[in-house]
Amino acid sequence: MSESVTSIESPFEFTQGDSPLLVSMPHSGLNVTPEVAAGLTDLAAKLPDTDWFIPELYGNLADLGVGCIKANYSRYVIDLNRPYDDKPLYETKTTGLFPDILFVDQAVFEAGKTPSEAHRQACKEQIWRPYHATIAKELVRLKDKFGYAILFDAHSIAAEVPMLFEGQLPDFNWGTNDGESCDIQLPSLLTQLLGPHYTQVLNGRFKGGYITRQFGQPENGIHAIQLELSQATYLDESAAQQNEYHLDQSKLPFIQQQLREVIEGILQVKL
Repeated sequence: MSESVTSIESPFEFTQGDSPLLVSMPHSGLNVTPEVAAGLTDLAAKLPDTDWFIPELYGNLADLGVGCIKANYSRYVIDLNRPYDDKPLYETKTTGLFPDILFVDQAVFEAGKTPSEAHRQACKEQIWRPYHATIAKELVRLKDKFGYAILFDAHSIAAEVPMLFEGQLPDFNWGTNDGESCDIQLPSLLTQLLGPHYTQVLNGRFKGGYITRQFGQPENGIHAIQLELSQATYLDESAAQQNEYHLDQSKLPFIQQQLREVIEGILQVKL
């Protein structure tokens, strides 16, 4: 096994909170292992499918007593929102546990430079397993302390991704696995919190990925909801079209305030 496989360190950052809410950020990581970096195409090396700036958008969650777990490694190393066995989540075209295509339907890796099976197995054991184990342990702790726990899985995506969906996404795309991952109170409240200048949909193209589906067990007092936020709400779109990713400072205060209201709203729910 190569040195790059055995030296995976700090797969995520975890801050424990003092509220029933845990926020997960599985796709905001920017690190790549040496073996992955060596094989990426020029386009993939820009990490275009990253959930850009998610930690910055949600601000200091600790101020609200909210715990947070955020990935340090890119989804091109391993996608933490896919199942360990890589079983497809959607019947339509999508990417897997180890993505081989970009959202623009181009290859992630140069021909013959896909990471080895040994490297992938190491990523599953050293990144995927501890991330999910930490979520599971923390949700149990929160439920024991508060009587229930809520997992908020925070994502973002380009407003237009023809490979995945037609047209343009709404600004806020809520997912509850068609109502199975949380009590109805949660989406009912959140969909009422948005300002009129933002569009939204519940269980549209994105119904919640593996994290939402796996951990959302409302019958057991653990609730999960995913937000897939359109990057049009906060990125400099002209730069993003050139695969350069910058916050749009004219949009940023509004989306940060809206997301803070979302988090504060969740904290007021009693499940």
